[in-house]
Amino acid sequence: MKITTVGIDLAKNVFAVHGVNEHGRAVLRKVLKRNQITPFFTNLPVCVVGMEACASAHHWARKLQAMGHTVRLIAPQFVKPYVKTNKNDAADAEAICEAVTRPNMRFVPIKSIEQQSVLSLHRARQTFVRARTAQANQIRGLLGEFGIVVPQGIANLVRGVPALLEDACNELVGSFRLLIQRLMDHLKELDRQVRELETQIQSWHRNDEASCRLASVPGIGPLTASALVATIGDAKSFANGRQLAAWIGLVPRQHSSGGKNVLLGISKRGDTYLRTLLIHGARAVMHAAERAQHRNAWLHGLLQRRNTNVVTVAVANKNARIVWALLTRGREFQTDYIAIKAAAQP
Repeated sequence: MKITTVGIDLAKNVFAVHGVNEHGRAVLRKVLKRNQITPFFTNLPVCVVGMEACASAHHWARKLQAMGHTVRLIAPQFVKPYVKTNKNDAADAEAICEAVTRPNMRFVPIKSIEQQSVLSLHRARQTFVRARTAQANQIRGLLGEFGIVVPQGIANLVRGVPALLEDACNELVGSFRLLIQRLMDHLKELDRQVRELETQIQSWHRNDEASCRLASVPGIGPLTASALVATIGDAKSFANGRQLAAWIGLVPRQHSSGGKNVLLGISKRGDTYLRTLLIHGARAVMHAAERAQHRNAWLHGLLQRRNTNVVTVAVANKNARIVWALLTRGREFQTDYIAIKAAAQP
């Protein structure tokens, strides 16, 4: 019988494959090595192939799509309920094959090589930023052991530590001064790496039309815009802006039962990096609104009723919905768009 659906449990070297026919009966159970994947699916009739959205999933999805197969990526948490018994590669492949056939299943958009490349820049920059913060904290902590307190902020370290090392009145010995100088050199190198990666990201941003459109939204800069475009991919895979905000994790969690609706804090689902960028951008919008001569009526009214952190998340949520609208409709951001639409209504 013809194989209609195949589930693949991805790995580094050993791949479990499970296939079913049009009646849902298992007709294929196979274990393949990495070098056997391409020949096997080249000779396999065109079918639906399901995989978990994990390491190397987008690479294999692009390769299988080029062979004519319909590839669908599923988030791992949506596959887990379909694992019937103990976890192993064969059971995972069967669960993926079952999950991909569900009519209400949510799928992950397949990323292009360009999208993965710019996201790699973001991930590398994020790693350098964390290392830079850790290095700054270590320097500040070591100096604190000798009674020297340096204010928070990398700029304060760069300005203040050289003077401390040159000061002969403090009790720092020569070996410790050399150690701090070595750590400061490492800190400066990490900062240089961060700035170089930011330059590459901004260069990509300037050459991408969609990213430039998103950067016109208050609270979204080149870093956030490029990360959004590369991560979201096809925004039309979301039915509306609320779905995108929920996917990023900017909507309340629910714990409702018996007709009683209970809304908790934000769900924090989806991409932590995107959510962090949007919330930091929302904080910048709020600080700018405090200095602006003409207040934003919606933001000012919300601040009168809610906590500052709640308002920050609300601004980030609103920006996520605006991003969806701009990407799906191909429009430019207009500050007075909502006001014009409201005025047009009878």
